[in-house]
Amino acid sequence: MDIQKYWNSFINWVQAGGDWIVQVFVVVFAALLLNYVVKRILKRLQRKLETTRNPWDDSLVDALSRPLSALIWILGISFAAEIVQAQTEAVIFEAIEPIRDVGVIVVITWFLIRFARRVEENIIEYATQAGKEVDLTTVDAIAKLVRISILITASLVALQTMGYSISGVLAFGGIGGIAIGFAAKDLLANFFGGLMIYMDRPFAVGDWVRSPDREIEGTVEAIGWRLTRIRTFDKRPLYIPNSTFTSIAVENPSRMTHRRIYETIGIRYDDVSRVSAIISRVKSMLEAHEEIDQGQTMIVNFNKFASSSLDFFVYTFTRTTNWVKYHEVKQDVLLKIIDIIEDEGAECAFPTSTVHVPDNIRIAMENE
Repeated sequence: MDIQKYWNSFINWVQAGGDWIVQVFVVVFAALLLNYVVKRILKRLQRKLETTRNPWDDSLVDALSRPLSALIWILGISFAAEIVQAQTEAVIFEAIEPIRDVGVIVVITWFLIRFARRVEENIIEYATQAGKEVDLTTVDAIAKLVRISILITASLVALQTMGYSISGVLAFGGIGGIAIGFAAKDLLANFFGGLMIYMDRPFAVGDWVRSPDREIEGTVEAIGWRLTRIRTFDKRPLYIPNSTFTSIAVENPSRMTHRRIYETIGIRYDDVSRVSAIISRVKSMLEAHEEIDQGQTMIVNFNKFASSSLDFFVYTFTRTTNWVKYHEVKQDVLLKIIDIIEDEGAECAFPTSTVHVPDNIRIAMENE
């Protein structure tokens, strides 16, 4: 009997005008239920797509999950607020429509930025797992340009949605851009300098670079729109404005094809008769060395009568470009040259002086 009484009271209250509260409750509950169902579906779909080799599908689902949840709540709450507005006619609820429209734009922008970031990460990961080379600098540049384009477009659409004229904004931006250009010319120079780095690609992240014009040498860690961070060989970070690279020469040793061995070796004047044999054996040794590239220039020639030695030089290239292995190869070549010199009964020269004493001069000894 009490239940019937309460139910009758509820029906009377609804008929008296309280049905809008029920509608609000139903809308909020429906949004909650829909959000739960969508999350469950997306989780199952994501687990299934993770087993595929296509990096685009799981990126799409992963990027969609949180923005879609936010979109459901924005639409649900705005619908509930419209029900309240129709009943109460409160002025504050007149802002529901523009807030909802801007919220939808923000959610779509959020989704597109997340999708661009996921695609960037998946492309790099997929290429790494497949053993393929990928230009990290190019991928990063394209991803940044896409995100900036999304943000600018979303901002213009949001302004138009709120009633602002985009043409007026663009006209103001053109006039203001001139003033900003003069006030922030260094910032713009760095921006376009970074853009030139992305387009010309004189170096990429991970490359070893140096400049003969400036005291710049190290490994590139990051290329931003304003600064490029280089880690020097003593592990100090070096932050260089991008505009600097438009006015200096930059050497990229990371892209070298070979490393050069260029050494001068001196032999004593007493071993002049052995020079020809030594040079011939050194050249034969280099021609047989497996770490020396025979397709590159190779020179072993006597070239100088020095003050204390007969000098010949070795000019050749190693197959490896690895810094550590190069020094191991160079060490092996130099040690084999020493062995050849000693095997021929000669010696490496060192600075000496010869004093000639006339025959009629007698040197007194201490014990005389």
